[in-house]
Amino acid sequence: MAKVLMKGNEAIAEAAIQAGCKYFFGYPITPQNEIPAYMAKKLPQIGGTFLQAESEVAAINMVYGAAGTGARVMTSSSGPGISLKQEGISYIAGADLPCVIVNIVRSGPGLGGIQPAQSDYFQTVKGGGHGDYYMVVYAPATIQEAVDVTMEAFDVADQYRTPVTILGDGMLGQMMEPVEFKQPKKRTLEEKSWATTGYIGDRPRNIINSLYIVPSMLEDTIRKRFERYEVIKKEETKVEVYNCEDAQIIIAAYGTTSRICRSVIEAAEEIGIKVGLIRPITVWPFPDQAFEEYANKDAVKAFLAVEMSMGQMVEDVRLAVNGRKPVHFTGRTGGMVPTPKEILDKIKIILEEVN
Repeated sequence: MAKVLMKGNEAIAEAAIQAGCKYFFGYPITPQNEIPAYMAKKLPQIGGTFLQAESEVAAINMVYGAAGTGARVMTSSSGPGISLKQEGISYIAGADLPCVIVNIVRSGPGLGGIQPAQSDYFQTVKGGGHGDYYMVVYAPATIQEAVDVTMEAFDVADQYRTPVTILGDGMLGQMMEPVEFKQPKKRTLEEKSWATTGYIGDRPRNIINSLYIVPSMLEDTIRKRFERYEVIKKEETKVEVYNCEDAQIIIAAYGTTSRICRSVIEAAEEIGIKVGLIRPITVWPFPDQAFEEYANKDAVKAFLAVEMSMGQMVEDVRLAVNGRKPVHFTGRTGGMVPTPKEILDKIKIILEEVN
């Protein structure tokens, strides 16, 4: 299959369409506007529906309705818009409905700026909305990977009846790279017997609901959902481990920041410092085992989390390392991007401290 040069946002939209997405509800916000623009043009051509809602709150509730019918549906936004969608996302999770949500992160808090950031990590990975729930969260580092995980996200959402988020940033959304659209490995997906597709008396009535007045019934429902989360942790965790054998320092980074860190690894090699990279591809479930494995190696002196934030994923790194080795942090925020020199300088300081 020939590769096509595409902007990240448009590639994500096309991947969703090829994965069978027929419905999109959203509201404009920079830096993800090319996604709804692409959907507005393409979905009517395939018999799908694009609707620009009157607000982000309305858009996520439209997603709730479409997901309740068993349709493949997607929405996209950036930080402030995702904040407005949080109640609806919690309702969707509480009703066990599949959908895909794209967050092309801009800098915050508040309106912040339109430059890229990774400061929505807590919001996305820790649930964001109210109640006990998680979402599967992919954090692609390239446009090709964004395409691949978007196509897989719809299958994962259907298989586990859960919302799935694609967590990108302004750089990923706006850059252009060659991509190809490959169908993901086929999964055995059950018929959506729970969907509200009309009642003609040949089965029990389907009700989409997240309200449980009896506490014991709600607890049982949440416990069953968390059993499903354990299966997701076992089956769906994705991570890339790069150059970590005999590494002295291991960088933890995800998304486009991890691309910068690859340049750091090359620069460190030239001056005799062995640096590795653990790159979570799913930031939920978080790849704890990869960090545990290398935290137990004698060669590893410390870990360094690198983020476009004031430090959010670093907390999950510390939990995974669990005190076996020091965990340090460096990052830029407000739309500023860490440079290879800044990261390499931090590595030199860490090595001076541990040696």
